[in-house]
Amino acid sequence: MLVGACPRLQAVDVSHCYQFGDREAAALSCAAELREIKMDKCLRLTDVGLAKIAVRCEKLEKVSLKWCLEITDLGIDLLSKKCHRLKHLSVSYLKISDESLRSISSLQKLEVLLMVGCGLVGDEGLHFLGNGCPSLQVLDVSRCEHVSSAGLFSVTRGCKGLQKLNAGYYFLELSTTVFQNFKDLKHLKTIRVDGARVNDSFFQIISNNCLFLVEVGLSKCEGVNDAGVMQLAYGHPELKLLDLTCCNDLTDMAISAIAHSCTKLVCLKLESCSLLTEKSFSFLGSSCVLLEELDLTECCVNDKGLEYLSKCVELQCLRLGVCTDISGKGLSYIASNCKNLKELDLYRCLNVGDDGLGFIASGCKKIRKLNLCYCTKITDIGMIYLSQLEELSDLEMRSLLKVTSAGLTALASGCRKLSELDIKHCGNIGDVGFWSLAYHSWNLQQINISLCGVSDAGLCMIMSNLTRLQDVKLVNLTKVSARGYELALRASCRRLKKVKVLASLKPLLSVELLEALGASGCRIRWD
Repeated sequence: MLVGACPRLQAVDVSHCYQFGDREAAALSCAAELREIKMDKCLRLTDVGLAKIAVRCEKLEKVSLKWCLEITDLGIDLLSKKCHRLKHLSVSYLKISDESLRSISSLQKLEVLLMVGCGLVGDEGLHFLGNGCPSLQVLDVSRCEHVSSAGLFSVTRGCKGLQKLNAGYYFLELSTTVFQNFKDLKHLKTIRVDGARVNDSFFQIISNNCLFLVEVGLSKCEGVNDAGVMQLAYGHPELKLLDLTCCNDLTDMAISAIAHSCTKLVCLKLESCSLLTEKSFSFLGSSCVLLEELDLTECCVNDKGLEYLSKCVELQCLRLGVCTDISGKGLSYIASNCKNLKELDLYRCLNVGDDGLGFIASGCKKIRKLNLCYCTKITDIGMIYLSQLEELSDLEMRSLLKVTSAGLTALASGCRKLSELDIKHCGNIGDVGFWSLAYHSWNLQQINISLCGVSDAGLCMIMSNLTRLQDVKLVNLTKVSARGYELALRASCRRLKKVKVLASLKPLLSVELLEALGASGCRIRWD
């Protein structure tokens, strides 16, 4: 019907459509003008359906098959032979082998190849790519466990036009020969080697040769020290994204170099860099005024540090998880200056209370995502403050035991755009609060109410009224009976995609219900 009504259809996205399989692919293949198709996680699609599309849609330029687990080397081979115009291909998490890469290497116009988590692909496959794919600009081989430095050497030697290379994880050590090839990657703009062991040669080579780098990922890398980061920073003043997560040997010296040289940074990740002091945050606040994303999870940030950082007025995302020395005073600085803030993570910030939320609610009206898990000082008053955030769509607030039904009622009535809510272990929220949620929060798609005080009536009200709900976690609801679970799940079984409940509940639910959930594509996790 779609293809018949739209004969010139050029782009289609059927990702996560659990009923999309070979029959539907055959129907879609009649759209001969298709240029782009996304079929991520279409678990019923096999080589047969892909073959129909490949044969009839020869003008395809972009294909995404991420998580299509029934696709094999055979399907990729036919796609490569028929669709010569392909420029963008994602085969991430497929069970394909080096033979697929042999086929892909024949694609003369291929510019982007994403193959994250292809566990059966090895160095031989990358050797094929290095000897083919003359137009390749973007390659992601992260989490490919059987790829080593030898494979990466082949790619970096053969694909001189690479602009983006992601080789994160499973490369325990990158050899010097691979580093030497970086000298020839004159157009490289992005490099990620997360989880690898690097040395001084790495920093020296990319600093002297890869002059156009704007993004560098060194998350969880061994061998990252002040000297290397200083060389990187001084050699690349145009850097916009730098990920130094868990590079815990870094000190204020490295951050000083970054701040003074890389003034165009928009994203800096420093999670678990625990040796940093107030000086680092002073450097960043004074020089990196274009920062939009800053991750300081598990860093030694205090209120004075937040005062310095509040000068970064373009901040949109600030992560301060487990920064136990910050309080409402520090958040008041952020709220006064960072008016564009959209995401704030205060996970386990134990000294943040209602006053801090008051400052955020009055100053950061654009907040969409907020994590308050285990901020145990927060009460219903804090929820009343949050009700002023009309753009709030994603809220995590686990184990806030001082929040009651009154607080949830205020939150639900004010934050009408809530789509994801995690209130696990908020044990003092009862049916009254859940009734308010059912009445006001019609946009909710995902909710975790495990270990809450809801009863049969409250659960049934939520599950029947919230018609957009797709993902629910319902573990250890001690006031809900087996019959309550049965009725609640029956009321929503046609739209649910994921459900998490206790394994002990399985024999108590009807076979009819379980079959209905399975038929609708719902995945049940028995905890």
